[in-house]
Amino acid sequence: MASRGTDEDGELVRRAQGGDTTAFDELVLKHTARLYGLIYHMTSHREDADDLLQEVFAKAYRALRRFRGQARFSTWIHSIALNMTLNHLKKRKRRQEWSLADMNPAVGESPEFLEASRAADPERAFDLRALQETLNEALQRLSHDHRAVVTLHDIQGMPQADISRVLGVSSGTVRSRLFYARQQLQISLSDFLPH
Repeated sequence: MASRGTDEDGELVRRAQGGDTTAFDELVLKHTARLYGLIYHMTSHREDADDLLQEVFAKAYRALRRFRGQARFSTWIHSIALNMTLNHLKKRKRRQEWSLADMNPAVGESPEFLEASRAADPERAFDLRALQETLNEALQRLSHDHRAVVTLHDIQGMPQADISRVLGVSSGTVRSRLFYARQQLQISLSDFLPH
């Protein structure tokens, strides 16, 4: 069994720590989609997500020599992304407006959206866009802590133990936040769920 600090990124990390910029570029390519998804689902703003993602990789690059592999690289970089995103959200004075045109298509990969898509008939097709908008609004109404947990677990598929390490909270806290967030999302999406 591999130790907690070893993962599929280990060799790339070692090369990047040794100054191999190509190895770091490979890490960037490998983790961009998931990190962008995390940041976007937390901010619901495409330009903020683009900017923050660049800042996350810049910070990770500067801190890489201090990375000791006590956690997987993916957990470490998710922690950086989440902390930077939460700091950004705390600094933001007012909630920024967003539109469906700004919405990330990954929102449509949620279980609720996919289930509605499969069951859609011509009359229901119009409701799919409303479902996507309602889901995004519901995510934004969650607290930062609850949105982070549901994004990492339900949207990105991260195991609860990894989320616990990323957030620096107990597994019980992760489960509790996930339960509450799902309840709130279910209430917000009740018009779209079968009765």
